[in-house]
Amino acid sequence: MGSWTSRTRVPSQEPDPQETLDLNRLPPELLLVVLSHVPPRALLLHCRRVCRAWRALVDGQALWLLMLARDRSAAGRALLTLARRCLPPAGDKPCPLGQFCLRGPLGRNLISNPCGQEGLRKWMVQHGGDGWVVENNMKPVPGAPSQTCFVTSFSWCRKKQVVDLQEKGLWPELLDSGGVEIAISDWWGARHDCGCKYRLLVKLLDAHQNVLEKFSAVPDPIEQWNNNIYLQVTHVFSNIRRGVRFVSFEHWGQDTQFWAGHYGARVTNSSVIVRVCLS
Repeated sequence: MGSWTSRTRVPSQEPDPQETLDLNRLPPELLLVVLSHVPPRALLLHCRRVCRAWRALVDGQALWLLMLARDRSAAGRALLTLARRCLPPAGDKPCPLGQFCLRGPLGRNLISNPCGQEGLRKWMVQHGGDGWVVENNMKPVPGAPSQTCFVTSFSWCRKKQVVDLQEKGLWPELLDSGGVEIAISDWWGARHDCGCKYRLLVKLLDAHQNVLEKFSAVPDPIEQWNNNIYLQVTHVFSNIRRGVRFVSFEHWGQDTQFWAGHYGARVTNSSVIVRVCLS
């Protein structure tokens, strides 16, 4: 005879409300430390709505400065010093560090769809010849998020993207502080069997789209029979003028054989990176 096993269901016990942790009973300075471990998105979308006291902490400067202070790298220490120096006076508006920490704009590429992995999305394009297309790279491009590229045709093809620096999380006082620089980069190359030409124009614009600074590059054409070469163009805008709010990134390409189809310059891994000056 088999034995029966008794299964007695134990009633679940609800926690005693008096035994649960009430964060509002914590001293403000300790609550600030606890909240500083919460991800920025949760702070802004959820914690800020809990009560007026939490809203005041999320909208203030101390919480976000505490989060920045945890990065003890040279870049992190430089950012903390710069942020303390150029934060706007506390007032009715939330501290801009909230959106800054949420979007994380420093040290990353602010160009959207840099390799054509999303087709022509986010780019303003002017088609020449048979127009722009996206193809796979014929040779790997170092550091590219996708091994695809934009390919031009037998007449000049033009493509442009304007980066809104404030929309990315960079506040005006930080941009005007003299403590950041803007590094730009672009890769261009050719098919082995066809030469190509390329141009680059990058402009720093103010709030009204007026040009404050610019950089242009018109390198020598790549000749036919080139082993699918790729070249990189780089530039750093340092000591940028006050008032920069946008970066206009624009490049052109075409082939040198005037062949129908898509044998022109291949552009990819375009980048605009804002970083703290360490020197």
